[in-house]
Amino acid sequence: MPVSHNCPGFPDGISGVDLLERLRQQALTGTVDLIDGTVTALRHDGPDFVATASFAVRARAVLFATGIVDTLPNTPDAASMIAIGSMRLCPVCDAYEVIDKRVAVIGPADQATKKALFMQTYSSDVTILATDAISGLAPATGELLKAAGVRVEECLPDSVRAAGPGARVSLRDGRSLSFDTIYPAMGCTIRSKLAIDLGAECDGAGNLVVDSHQRTGIAGLYAAGDVVDEINQIAVAFGHAAIAATDMHNYLATTD
Repeated sequence: MPVSHNCPGFPDGISGVDLLERLRQQALTGTVDLIDGTVTALRHDGPDFVATASFAVRARAVLFATGIVDTLPNTPDAASMIAIGSMRLCPVCDAYEVIDKRVAVIGPADQATKKALFMQTYSSDVTILATDAISGLAPATGELLKAAGVRVEECLPDSVRAAGPGARVSLRDGRSLSFDTIYPAMGCTIRSKLAIDLGAECDGAGNLVVDSHQRTGIAGLYAAGDVVDEINQIAVAFGHAAIAATDMHNYLATTD
């Protein structure tokens, strides 16, 4: 989304680019080196961790804040739609911005059901755009959606397109429908592989398992934000990071 109105302290909203720049500037007020790069491997070397990119960084403690990557509909318009809000990724974050709008949730019908029912608390005009056959939808689920007033339609693959400030989608029966915004419910890639390869525990979805101090089962290895199985919001990640930072400080004091 171009501007988040869900980040505490910014009543007029703030863009992701601006927020990251503010965080970088705040970090630089301390004794911190900020290095741009993509870490491709993490390993133990004695008491240390070594993170490898086009360079190597050695550390006694590591915080995974690697997040997730949402799976999007296969459309060339995805980036432009996200930029104007006609495709949105986090209903918990911004559903209040589409109150009483025409909302679609796209994905396998069963997978889209939970998100569609959540969206129905914000708008009475909610449609599931099923990417699979709705004949496979469990009867009880179909009745639940019907009672909530959520429509279910089968859409053609790769048929999502930008349409002015909204979106247009082609259906398998030849019709096309217009919406003010579309929420994908197509899953995501959880960026936890490097920690798992090191031996960190994950749940069935691939989220890193942590304790109340954000510690994984590996001494010195922590995780915060969307890579942990929590509500995927900036404020939640901030809270995780604060908890982890305190414990990391105390941990480092015991390893000197």
